[in-house]
Amino acid sequence: MLIYDYLSHLPIADDQLDPLDFTTPSQEQLNKALEGMILSASGWRKVFAVSGNEEDNTSSISDPDSILAAFAALSLARHLGVKKAQESSIDSTITRLPEIGDAQKTVLVGLDSRPTGQILGDIVCRTLTALGVKVRYLFICAAPEIMADCNLFSEEADAFLYISASHNPVGHNGIKFGKQGGVYTGQESALLANTFRSLVANPEAARYVQKLSSLLDEETYHQVLSDTRYQKQQSLERYETFVLGTACKSFVNDKIRTFSRAILEGTETNPIGIVAELNGSARSVSIDYSLFNSLGIRVYMLNNQPGKIVHAIVPEGENLELCRRTLEDQYKRDSCYKLGYVPDNDGDRGNLVYIKDSNQKAVIMEAQEVFALVVLVELCQARLDNPKAKIAIAVNGPTSMRIDRIAKKLNVEVFRSEVGEANVVELATRLRSDGYIVNIFGEGSNGGNITYPAKVRDPMNTLMSLIKLISDKNIFRCWCRTNGKDLPKSMTYENIINSLPSFTSTGAFSTQAKMQVTVSQKDLKNAYEEIFLLQWEERKSELLAMGIEDYVAYQMEGTVCTEGLGETFRTPPYKGGHKIVFLDKDGLCTDFIWMRGSGTEPVFRVMADCEGSSQKRHDYLLAWQRDMIAKADQLARTRN
Repeated sequence: MLIYDYLSHLPIADDQLDPLDFTTPSQEQLNKALEGMILSASGWRKVFAVSGNEEDNTSSISDPDSILAAFAALSLARHLGVKKAQESSIDSTITRLPEIGDAQKTVLVGLDSRPTGQILGDIVCRTLTALGVKVRYLFICAAPEIMADCNLFSEEADAFLYISASHNPVGHNGIKFGKQGGVYTGQESALLANTFRSLVANPEAARYVQKLSSLLDEETYHQVLSDTRYQKQQSLERYETFVLGTACKSFVNDKIRTFSRAILEGTETNPIGIVAELNGSARSVSIDYSLFNSLGIRVYMLNNQPGKIVHAIVPEGENLELCRRTLEDQYKRDSCYKLGYVPDNDGDRGNLVYIKDSNQKAVIMEAQEVFALVVLVELCQARLDNPKAKIAIAVNGPTSMRIDRIAKKLNVEVFRSEVGEANVVELATRLRSDGYIVNIFGEGSNGGNITYPAKVRDPMNTLMSLIKLISDKNIFRCWCRTNGKDLPKSMTYENIINSLPSFTSTGAFSTQAKMQVTVSQKDLKNAYEEIFLLQWEERKSELLAMGIEDYVAYQMEGTVCTEGLGETFRTPPYKGGHKIVFLDKDGLCTDFIWMRGSGTEPVFRVMADCEGSSQKRHDYLLAWQRDMIAKADQLARTRN
């Protein structure tokens, strides 16, 4: 029987159709399917569209990829200690499912709105259920929603498995694993990936998961699918509570109600309007409309049907243009509409557009600017609430030094990790255990803020920070005082944004931010440092004319940031971030250039960050960085 989702009206799965009922792929086919897959702590990703075209919006996947999806579920079950998932259980001659043990594990499963998500979700849920795991299936849901559920109610789920490729093109898909509201640490992720690879290499494993799927009782699986409606409704309620509790820094019901009432009363006299261009993302069936409506905020939504993906998924640059135009149109009809947002497909990040009061035009905010604005709000609130406390912020390597300037004004320490949400979350957790208050952290390079106790980026938290900023003058007054200025008579997004430290940064998804390299990162970095040291001397007069007199090198691996040039400061497999920070005559950091191979895409990422608004200065440093990397790639290639 085909079961449909009550919110999206899309088919969830048919309990009578076995998606693994096909001729077992050869070992060669499975190995080839694995070759195209990236396994990182940030998520497992590959092009699942059967055509192999990353822009293909087909819902079909290949037979080998179907087996990989089942292996992902089996790997998680084994990681959780499910007896039937262990190596000794893999026997293609089984004729019945093993009995369910007393210590049954529970896994929360969800997916974003990509076309291949439904078949992957069906395979994962069938495999886990056949292994005796209790599956709570949310079907299409935003990533922060599933993580909020197992954050607030961690005792109700031993882990979550979320099917998504985040901001990657529509033909991609993948999986994130985690527990207690956050993705697994790098160490846990590595163990899971090793288990997955061992299953691909096991000649009996594919037939085993196919046999498990064929033996699954239809009535048992029907109940899992039918229960999706209840699980989804419960998850939405929990998520809304989590977002409000995160905003008001308390999960006491009375405090949440008091906070919500204050926002509601404020919007009655000073209306707030938000444009939500959801691009067919998982946020289309999340709390966005109900949450803002409950706070008296006017919401205009478009492309809010899951799967209605009308432009490229990554919420950067031209992909916010539709939202920008729509915001301008709505503002002309109703001047309370001054803010708009666009999420990525799993809805764990969203970037913004806003109305400039000076010319009444809508402007796209840079990702680094969005992050800086939220950091300003949350650090000011933390300092107001804790005047004498040790406060810190954890960010990734390529986060703009805007953050350092804001933090210094508020006597807050900045700590940096390697790129990767799991790294930033782990670093923030460690800092809290060291006695710091860490209410805001994240990856400024993509605009993704994480607001404690959340362990994942969330545009709802971003927007709630801005709503607090406009609603509570004490927050912006705190920032103005640290800068020796008075609170402006009119608080607008424009004058608040203009108060941020001025920096020019490479957009994470601009064409100039990506390169292709042909050698290992170990060889590349060694060659790069040789070239940098030579060119530092050659360019000294040019750099001095720019006010650059010295440099410091940093290597970022996991949660550790080490100062120094050379392989001595790196560890295998040498895939961490590499950063050169430039200093002026007073020893103040003014600019940096950074590089790192992506963990989720086959590209090498680069960027420059420069104090001030000089695009020429930025372009000079970025071009220099790209040239050194290209030369290093060539040099390392000739040596090999």
